[in-house]
Amino acid sequence: MSYKISEPNEYLVLTGGNINDVLIKKTAWVMPWQKCTRISISPFDFSMNLQAMTIEKLQFSLPAVFTIGPDNNTEALKKYALLLSGDADGTKTTKTTTRTTGNHVQDIVKGIIEGETRVIVSGMTMEEIFKERQVFKQHVIENVQNELDQFGLRIYNANVKELQDTPGSEYFAFLSRKAHEGALNQAKIDVAEARMRGEIGEAEKRGKTKQEISKIDAETAVLETKRRSEKAQADAQLTNRQTELDMGIRLGKISAQRQAEMRDAELQKQVEEKRAETELERLRALDVTKSKIARESAEQTADANLYSQMKSSDGVMYKQKMDADALYYRKSKEAEAAFLTTTKQAEAAFIAKKKEAEGVAEMAKAYSAMADVFGGPQGFLQYLMIQNRTYEALAKANGEAIRGLEPKITVWNTGAGDASQDSTAPIRNLMQSLPPLFSTIHEQTGISPPTWMAQLPQNQNQKQAGYDDPKKNFAAAKANGPQN
Repeated sequence: MSYKISEPNEYLVLTGGNINDVLIKKTAWVMPWQKCTRISISPFDFSMNLQAMTIEKLQFSLPAVFTIGPDNNTEALKKYALLLSGDADGTKTTKTTTRTTGNHVQDIVKGIIEGETRVIVSGMTMEEIFKERQVFKQHVIENVQNELDQFGLRIYNANVKELQDTPGSEYFAFLSRKAHEGALNQAKIDVAEARMRGEIGEAEKRGKTKQEISKIDAETAVLETKRRSEKAQADAQLTNRQTELDMGIRLGKISAQRQAEMRDAELQKQVEEKRAETELERLRALDVTKSKIARESAEQTADANLYSQMKSSDGVMYKQKMDADALYYRKSKEAEAAFLTTTKQAEAAFIAKKKEAEGVAEMAKAYSAMADVFGGPQGFLQYLMIQNRTYEALAKANGEAIRGLEPKITVWNTGAGDASQDSTAPIRNLMQSLPPLFSTIHEQTGISPPTWMAQLPQNQNQKQAGYDDPKKNFAAAKANGPQN
């Protein structure tokens, strides 16, 4: 009996007594009646160059490298152990057994890969294999793996290289040359198309730039026109509002003035009423005083002759008393009549002022409505001037203002000379025009020329020309008079 320990990449396969099938362990006690075999689970690379033919009867070479090893589970390891034990001889050494077993497994794997690959390729075209290489590779791996499962093997990696021509075949060479020429031609086409798209794009950009500039200019012009229109509308609304405010202020002033006049009329009425009451009281007091004076005078007179004329004076006193009462009554009635008259006049004046104010208010409303109809106060003012013949009156007044005027127009001529022969002719003509000018001013306004003109220095030429004495010249010009 011995105790066996496997390497990290190994398993112990035990067979023999007390073991019905195969026992897989990493460590185990091995009895004398049992057999222990070491199997490696390290994957190994399997390279091959497969010769295959497509459905089109085209042959090609398929280089491939497969990495294959035992699957790491108990059932797969049992299958792999049985595969290895079928060709192993216990009498051989370990190295020889391992090498022989490896060759046996490689032969099995090679046969499976070649068979499955040829089956798959025989149902595909060269174009499908070439373009769908990943699908082809997946099909090969799946079919081979299905066959390897019965031996407990697993494909860890599969690398299918580029397809190659078999000896005597130049299919892939021509295909590569075709692809190269096609790629070159396509590159030329792509360059030409790119250049064309660049030129077209540049032209389109320039056109779009011009269009956008024109569009922006047009929108700017429209916005400016719109802003101007809005400004004009705002100015018109402001003018209308200002006109309405001015009219409201005027109407308010007129209304305030009329209310002030009405209030003045009311106060005037109250003053007249107070004045009438005062006058009535004064008249009443005056009449009472006169009556009392007359009564006292009559009583004094009656007392003087009381005794002697008592009986005869009773009638006189009674008569005088009646006369005084009648006078007092008459004066009272006259005062009341005067008060009533004054009151009625004040009420009439108040009513007249009130009606006048109401009429003015109604006229203001009517004028406001007419101003709206005529387009504003200016149009209404022109209508009133036409209605009241104001323009005719102005024309007539202007005509009357200038009637009877006799404007006096004075024209003088200083004579014609040849200015080309005499450089002093303009100055001489100016000096010759002064005397008639001063004469005309003196005649029309009564203003004489200034005294300093008589003190101007004179040369011989001026004396000869007749300007030696300004006063004489002025007198001569005045005597001759202007030419009318």
